[in-house]
Amino acid sequence: MGQTITEKIFSEHVGKEVKAGEIIRCNIDMVIGNDITTPISIRAFEESGATKLAKPDNFSIVMDHFIPAKDIASANQAKISREFAYKHDLKLFFDEKDMGIEHALLPEKGLVIPGDVIIGADSHTCTHGALGAFATGMGSTDLAFAMITGGNWFRVPESIKVVFTGKPKPYVYGKDLILEIIRQIGVDGALYQTLEFTGDTIQHLDMDDRFSLCNMAIEAGAKSGIVAVDEITKEFLKDKELREEPKYHYSDDDASYVKTIEIDVSKLDPVIAYPHLPSNGKSIRQAVEDDLHVDQVFIGSCTNGRLGDLRIAAEIMKGKRVAKRTRMIVTPATQKILKQAEKEGLIDILIDAGAVVSNPTCGACLGGYMGILGDNERCISTTNRNFVGRMGARTSEIYLANSAVAAASAITGKITDPRDL
Repeated sequence: MGQTITEKIFSEHVGKEVKAGEIIRCNIDMVIGNDITTPISIRAFEESGATKLAKPDNFSIVMDHFIPAKDIASANQAKISREFAYKHDLKLFFDEKDMGIEHALLPEKGLVIPGDVIIGADSHTCTHGALGAFATGMGSTDLAFAMITGGNWFRVPESIKVVFTGKPKPYVYGKDLILEIIRQIGVDGALYQTLEFTGDTIQHLDMDDRFSLCNMAIEAGAKSGIVAVDEITKEFLKDKELREEPKYHYSDDDASYVKTIEIDVSKLDPVIAYPHLPSNGKSIRQAVEDDLHVDQVFIGSCTNGRLGDLRIAAEIMKGKRVAKRTRMIVTPATQKILKQAEKEGLIDILIDAGAVVSNPTCGACLGGYMGILGDNERCISTTNRNFVGRMGARTSEIYLANSAVAAASAITGKITDPRDL
């Protein structure tokens, strides 16, 4: 029996063939912390008596949730990570001088590469599977163990094979594909399993789409999401100063999967996840019929804050205005994305349309700052979660969508199919 791509990555790391279900100790190629979770890891690290990081060049801290600080508490929280980074002369410490949302910034800098095993104390670490790596979120104490030892324990996950066929319709993107999967299998349909994305549709998805696809694997309960490396991946990596040489792994034809899910993408319309679960997916046509007015539109986050998202939004918004009773917030995922968007004139288009553009931050997505919802307000958002109170008041409503739908909705003031403009 052959191996899946995930089994092959772990086999290469432990030096022997492993299969799904095995418990293994594995070296980790990149450990990722942020300003929210890392202080807990630092406390556990110091309480253990450890004085040195096992692999300091493979440990990164990205300050992205409450940076710049929103209040005294967040400032003091950030201070813990800063002091630790300075004390250990951490090379991969990214603060306000080089800021970005962690799951966009590290791929941009060539710090996560194909064949890696990656962990982060953030559930959306699975984003990096778009590069043909095994990437998953863990707890802060798990992160501390990796900081101390350079590795961690894993149960090699079983895999679900997702086969996408056909060319997507206009305004259908990676976000819609993953929302459709979650709609079909539910928020625990892939519990502790890998969602392996395959099929001829993949060739039509750029890296922005693939990052969105893998980013929300956790919303189906998955341990990870992964896309095998192809020419599109290699083109993305071509201009990066990579941390080390990539290792390409591909599933065998006779690899074992717990199930196979087949989706004809050519028949798929944009998908909207209604409150209060990412699995509560409905067609954009249903949302249009429901006549859902929105108070806020948000485009950003580690799911859809990339350059492609800003291009999509600007194309739709050009020469138009945000509806009178609607506000629009755009958060580029990194400073580099923001600079390129300015160079291309995208930021001017969005601001002229009435949007406010913020610094790179996770703030609005987690209901921290830069876009909090008030009582009974409704938001259409390109983020990844729409739980009760996720972006603010517990009585508010969040509808998840792609960037085109969000931009179109900003213009009309209600959830709108961009094909209707």
